[in-house]
Amino acid sequence: MAPKLLDQMRDALRIKHYSYRTEQAYLDWAKRYILFHGKRHPAEMGAPEIREFLAHLAGEKRVSASTQNQALSAILFLYREVLHIDLDPILLSTAKRPEHIPTVLTPQEVRLVLDRLDGVWKLMAQLLYGSGLRLMECVRLRVKDLDFEYKTITVRDGKGEKDRLVPLPDSVVSDLRRQIERVRLLHEEDLAAGDGEVYLPYALAEKYPNAARELGWQYLFPAVRRSLDPRAGRERRHHIDPSGLQRAVRQAAQQAGLTKRVTCHTFRHSFATHLLQNGYDIRTVQELLGHKDVRTTMIYTHVLQRGGLAVHSPLDELL
Repeated sequence: MAPKLLDQMRDALRIKHYSYRTEQAYLDWAKRYILFHGKRHPAEMGAPEIREFLAHLAGEKRVSASTQNQALSAILFLYREVLHIDLDPILLSTAKRPEHIPTVLTPQEVRLVLDRLDGVWKLMAQLLYGSGLRLMECVRLRVKDLDFEYKTITVRDGKGEKDRLVPLPDSVVSDLRRQIERVRLLHEEDLAAGDGEVYLPYALAEKYPNAARELGWQYLFPAVRRSLDPRAGRERRHHIDPSGLQRAVRQAAQQAGLTKRVTCHTFRHSFATHLLQNGYDIRTVQELLGHKDVRTTMIYTHVLQRGGLAVHSPLDELL
């Protein structure tokens, strides 16, 4: 019996090395697309049905442009990689995402938020701001990604599956060493319990059979409890749940009395803006952020009062 369509899609996503979070999202969109059209097989449908589904998302569900575009990407993956059907790209177009100026904290506001965090949440937030990491890049750090001698952090498989080097702040070196010691003790407990194996990407477990049990491959911020790996079907200690840090940062910002909407990504925005304010070249900042196009990095120059923004209000001339 041939595997079910969604199972085929799951296999295709794993062959392409999509992350587990993307895998779940794509499968959910494909399922919703099929259910929306009364469980018709996608092979019997095409661009008109896809446009109808996207219109439903935008008009009735009122989803954001980025969410709508993710749904389109998932459906196109289904047609291209599973059904091997090429759809005319002219018939389908992505939704235009609004251009938002990112929220940026002043250095003083960053300090106010960090001072109201403690423990592992504070250390993680310090890396978001001090190294410009995305939330999941921080969560997925492994012990071996830290280089204390060269004061660098290697971000593995960042957005676009690209590795990059970012600075390791001197001010957190001692805290990071203590965190690694906590990971070591926890890992020894897991090994003593007959466990201690961590998830490895890209079939590295087959190439290096002992690597999954080595300290260097353990997550820098491990979960409190072991859990079942949905892909391997075995119990492992995964990384910490990112929702805990998101909640802690939100609460810290409220306690600090900030009226700005502060998220974990706000630290990354602030990192980039403050580097530019301190005179670093925009190409350097682009590389540290892992942006493919420098135009993405250019948005942070809004704080610097450059170009067309470097104007004085005529009202101030009257005072």
